[in-house]
This record gives sequence, C-alpha cells and structure tokens, in this order.
Amino acid sequence: MQFNFSYDKKKVIQGLRYHFMSRPEIRIMVILVNVFAIIAAVLFYSKKIRPEPFLLGSCIWLFMMLSFWYILPTTIYKRNATFKDRFTIFFLEDKVRLESTQGYVDWNWQNFSGFFESPHFFHLYFSTKLFFLVPKDNMGTEFTHELRGMLNKRITAMKK
Repeated sequence: MQFNFSYDKKKVIQGLRYHFMSRPEIRIMVILVNVFAIIAAVLFYSKKIRPEPFLLGSCIWLFMMLSFWYILPTTIYKRNATFKDRFTIFFLEDKVRLESTQGYVDWNWQNFSGFFESPHFFHLYFSTKLFFLVPKDNMGTEFTHELRGMLNKRITAMKK
C-alpha cells in the first residue's frame, strides 16, 4: 500500500492537540485542576475562603488550557520542518517506508509501540512521546479501511 501526502497546518495543530489530550498524565492533571477550581469556586461562593485560591485555580486552569490547546501545538508545528515537506509512505508486509526529497527511512513494524486514530490522522507511536502523523486527507474509504486493518494486525491500538 502506498500513499502520497503533505500536511495541512490547521489539521496538524488539531492532531497535536489530540496527542496531548490523549496522554494519561495530562488527562489526570486536567481533572485535578478542574476539581481544584470547582472546589475553590464552591468554597468562595459559600464565603468559606478568600478569593485568592479561586483566582489561583482559575489562572492555573486558563494557563494549562492555553498551553495544551494553543502554545504547545503551534510551537511544535513551527519548529518541525517535517510538516512542510511532501512524503510518500509505503505500508509493506515487513516494514513501513517513508520517502521524501530528503531521502527515506525504513521502520520495522516492531519499532511501533502503538497507534490511535483521530479525525484527520493515524498517530503511529514509537514511544510515549515520539510519534509520526499519517494524514487521512485524500485517502479513499477503502484505503483507510485497509490501512486500519493492517495497523490493527501489526501494531497494538492505544487507548484514548
């Protein structure tokens, strides 16, 4: 199976958001900050605490959402030249080959630790923080279905 692609900035940033929000440590942190903010709001409105803890919780929540939703994805997109190149990816029986004008790289299926699918991408993970995005733009329905089947057969699907 062979597929040619390039990246769309808006979709890449959305795909990076999915990556960040799928991380268990970030999910736990979001839940804890939300619980803290809710408890601080309830205690503030019931006049049990001063406004500072409520404001602190609100500021932490706002900063965290800004960083995971805007700052980190945009920064990663700008720093990574990969998103500006054009690629051909080959899904073979024993490996995955990625080619560009810069050259090529071969990855054995065993190199991948997992994958998950978001609305615009297949996220192929080498480790918890190292991954490659394969866009689903211009992939036909049949190709997407075949690729999903191959990935399910060769790589462990990750929980979202």
